[in-house]
Amino acid sequence: MSGKIQKIAVLGIGGVGELAARLLTQTGFEVTGVDVAPPEGDLPFRVEAVSADDETALRKILADQEAVLSCLPYHLNKDLARLACELGIFYFDLTEDVPTKELILALAEKSERLMAPQCGLAPGFVGIVGAHLAEQFDEVRSIKLRVGALPQHPTGLLAYSFNWSPEGVVNEYLNDCEVIEDGEHKWVSPMEWVETVHVNGVRLEAFTTSGGLGTMCDTYAGRVENLDYKTMRYPGHASLMNFFFHELLMRDDRELAGRILKNAKPPVDEDVVHVHVSAEGTQQGRLNRREFVRSYYPVEIGGRMWRAIAWTTASSVCAVIEMVSAGVLPDRGFLRQESVPLDRFFETENGARYEAHGRRT
Repeated sequence: MSGKIQKIAVLGIGGVGELAARLLTQTGFEVTGVDVAPPEGDLPFRVEAVSADDETALRKILADQEAVLSCLPYHLNKDLARLACELGIFYFDLTEDVPTKELILALAEKSERLMAPQCGLAPGFVGIVGAHLAEQFDEVRSIKLRVGALPQHPTGLLAYSFNWSPEGVVNEYLNDCEVIEDGEHKWVSPMEWVETVHVNGVRLEAFTTSGGLGTMCDTYAGRVENLDYKTMRYPGHASLMNFFFHELLMRDDRELAGRILKNAKPPVDEDVVHVHVSAEGTQQGRLNRREFVRSYYPVEIGGRMWRAIAWTTASSVCAVIEMVSAGVLPDRGFLRQESVPLDRFFETENGARYEAHGRRT
């Protein structure tokens, strides 16, 4: 494959990591997977059984790479980002963690290669869409990003399944949320500002969660009156989670909280990802609203069905990697997801999957 990136290591070969490695291989990259316990069976890429905590072994592997994609738990990304910066290779990850993003932003000032965190679904794809909608206005009044990764057939009062990292979910449910409200850049509590949203005929509730905006508050400060990200769930979920974390004090032991929730609501194969992104503003003095509303379901890739949350997340970061390698995006500095052009994103082999499989009423 010709381009700025030929060889890339993918760290963390779980559901999303394995698919991302497969997609990158399919796209033409030479992939090395790295995991402390690689999945069994034949894989179309080379795999090294190495722990993310083993810096000596990681350094040896990455010294022969041009880029690294982290699909690791968010708390492991800081050290990996430092190592990538030191080695002068491209860095990509899927983190929603705000302190991790801030560290990488500082590292990018001295990095020889582009550092691109938050390249998944949210933050990531929805920020690209939100910026695309906002660009259509002369003046922007609001940008609202809403995402829900849910079971298609929910059971119980919680009406949820942990198809994504329970550690990440707990993190976004408990950390403060960055917003712009009435022109003021501020932080607000999570699991608040509950509202009703309908996506393709399905009634959902949306509430504030941490990390989904990436760097958008900095980008749009002074340019938009209201900007926020909310997670969508089936009605009643927010009230129950507030009870679990705050009345039962599970917020004091995040690791235990994650174990309890995953044990109670294990992953399901038949999931759905709902996306509801909107922007309001004026065009030639007239107020208008633009929306991007889609529902994404499991799809078959390489003869195997992949959950919606897995393929939407993996496709987004792989599309960004394609664009960087092709020179569509910068090869140095820090990549803000809202700077990625949506039309060029959809033109990539992996970004096109969003166009092909998005369901709308």
